[in-house]
Amino acid sequence: MSDYQIIDHSYDVVVVGAGGAGLRATFGLAEAGLSTACLTKVFPTRSHTVAAQGGISAALGNMGEDDWRWHMYDTVKGSDWLGDQDAIEFMCKEAPAAVIELEHYGVPFSRTEEGRIYQRPFGGMTTHFGKGIAQRTCAAADRTGHAMLHTLYQQSLKHNASFFIEYFALDLIMEAGECRGVLALNMSDGKLHRFRAHKTILATGGYGRAWFSCTSAHTCTGDGGGMVLRAGLPLQDMEFVQFHPTGIYGAGCLITEGSRGEGGYLTNSSGERFMERFAPNAKDLASRDVVSRSMTVEIREGRGVGRAKDHIHLHLEHLGAEVIKERLPGIAETARIFAGVDVNKEPIPVLPTVHYNMGGIPSNVQGEAMTLDSAHRETVVPGLMAVGEAACVSVHGANRLGSNSLLDLVVFGRAAARHCAATVKPGTPHRALKADATEAAVARLDKLRHAKGARLTADIRDDMQRTMQNDAAVFRTGETLDEGKRKLAAVFDSFADVQVADRSLIWNTDLIETLELDNLLGQAVATLHCAENRKESRGAQAREDFPDRDDQNWLKHSLCWVEAKGSTRIDYRPVHLNTLTDDVQTIAPKVRTY
Repeated sequence: MSDYQIIDHSYDVVVVGAGGAGLRATFGLAEAGLSTACLTKVFPTRSHTVAAQGGISAALGNMGEDDWRWHMYDTVKGSDWLGDQDAIEFMCKEAPAAVIELEHYGVPFSRTEEGRIYQRPFGGMTTHFGKGIAQRTCAAADRTGHAMLHTLYQQSLKHNASFFIEYFALDLIMEAGECRGVLALNMSDGKLHRFRAHKTILATGGYGRAWFSCTSAHTCTGDGGGMVLRAGLPLQDMEFVQFHPTGIYGAGCLITEGSRGEGGYLTNSSGERFMERFAPNAKDLASRDVVSRSMTVEIREGRGVGRAKDHIHLHLEHLGAEVIKERLPGIAETARIFAGVDVNKEPIPVLPTVHYNMGGIPSNVQGEAMTLDSAHRETVVPGLMAVGEAACVSVHGANRLGSNSLLDLVVFGRAAARHCAATVKPGTPHRALKADATEAAVARLDKLRHAKGARLTADIRDDMQRTMQNDAAVFRTGETLDEGKRKLAAVFDSFADVQVADRSLIWNTDLIETLELDNLLGQAVATLHCAENRKESRGAQAREDFPDRDDQNWLKHSLCWVEAKGSTRIDYRPVHLNTLTDDVQTIAPKVRTY
């Protein structure tokens, strides 16, 4: 191991990831006076939050009456009753203050004529517990994530947080079940950096790149989840994967739900607005799982558009050029570049595309990572935290409502920072690490760097992505899931025969993509095994062989451990059906009305 120079660092807190959740945590930590390091494999403003379009939800009431209790009801219902109601209450109640805070930090929200933050309708967002349509989603045109990310990065720099940019996190440093920090590779010079921290916050985003067609950036490889699995810890609710109804056909690029919030609608080959059949009340603004499945049914039954009748049309042309220019400029540009469509004159070809992972690292409302102890009780993993899409709080349950993602990032990034500020004394000395604390992580890096197998990383990744696309899709059956598990097991085994041609350590993209694939494979295995194991349909999990929701047997969170050889172990933790306070009565599970 003499090839590797290791440089040691000590911080109060280390954040891995510089998207919305990571930067909100970093900024909050630095503001509280804690020495803070933020590690990121891409420049912060290139993190995937920059692609978030539609907006951030909060019951401000700027565009009509609203109440955080209505927001909570919508979120619990949207989660198909699998969301933890204490966490959902926390998020919805904190939302207005969190958004006003963003405004004060400098996020350039779109404005009403009165100068208030502009809010648009979004799928699943209602008033009066489902009776009306809410305008709850605060927007900066259709580039809300971009505006938020730049603002949070500026605030982090203002408060002197330390950034380690283009550093790839390799593995957690675990001792006796406690997280002591993280080992990272500086991609620009090939040196290893060992970060000791009293708290390590994973904000590494989702693992959408496990699928062939997704709206995720190529960097969305679930690195935090991969590290957690290798540390012997579980991931939660991995079977729940959201397909966004409107990815551009053939490209996967996202067309925000805000386009339908502004009045856009879907049609089939006969020009019918078919969502009126599937969701008579919400129509095109039904929740994403409902719209995605409705579109898939239309295509399956021969009513798709195009020569192959394999996609659907999204219409914006009736909105008028001025509305599109003011509120959907990015969508017009995206459609022109990736679909060759002028949205002022013709519809956009769209298809459901993997968009969001509801599952992730189990965590509580403070952001502390959770596991089960030997007595099957929920317990905190000392020193380890998770926020954002990498985490599973679970505020999204079986299906996330649009515009609740940016809210999740901000609310729980802020909560994690506040928890650290309350529990970590700045400058507290670190215990010495054991001599072999990072030996296994360095050995893994060395093994992959010198891998001389017969299979290219790209070929193994392609096999994984096509298996997930075909067998972990919008509709699932026991037969397809069993087939997927069998095929993915072969793909997982083939990773042992991977070939890395470049042996260098400096800007070795071959090695980095191999490390990312290793992270993806474990989470792909967990997804298929959890999906096969859950014998019901709920939210984004649509089992054709078990079409009904089964609260009696399956109102519980799945926890999945993945061993080094690809075998899995599944256990469960209860859904929290009690709220944090008496401000709102518990919203008990009931029959879906969509």
